[in-house]
Amino acid sequence: MTPDVGSAVTIGPLYRSDAARCAQLERVLFPGDDPWSAQAFRDEIAAGHHFLAARDGDALLGYAGLAFVAGPPQPEAEIHTIGVDPAYQRRGIGRALLLGLLGVADAVGATVFLEVRTDNVAAQALYEAEGFTVVGLRKRYYRPSGADAYTMRRDPKQ
Repeated sequence: MTPDVGSAVTIGPLYRSDAARCAQLERVLFPGDDPWSAQAFRDEIAAGHHFLAARDGDALLGYAGLAFVAGPPQPEAEIHTIGVDPAYQRRGIGRALLLGLLGVADAVGATVFLEVRTDNVAAQALYEAEGFTVVGLRKRYYRPSGADAYTMRRDPKQ
């Protein structure tokens, strides 16, 4: 089930040509924690990882990426990134992107992991609402800020 993000917002594939806009959003969203460069986005897409975009017409409002890190018989995936333009947050876009990634993981029965800053209460609440639980703590995970991260896990939906 995809939340209502407004009739003009669509969720679809992220393209290499979106990399500069993604990097721009990263600098706004994660200024103290080594935001991804445009090249990092291009490399992740080229590697075949699953990336989604939220758009309003031609405007890129958000992005999300998932990588499979283990295959059958016990597939595992990691959510590498989710970001939404601050002007469009709290409208269900982040949840729609997350649900899109989880649908891909669930299709192959993958357990999904992610890291989230311990001080990012809004993101933690979103992840918990979608079935993630905290399974670990990574001290000084984010660089260069040194912020801690929780590792969260979600079992596949059958």
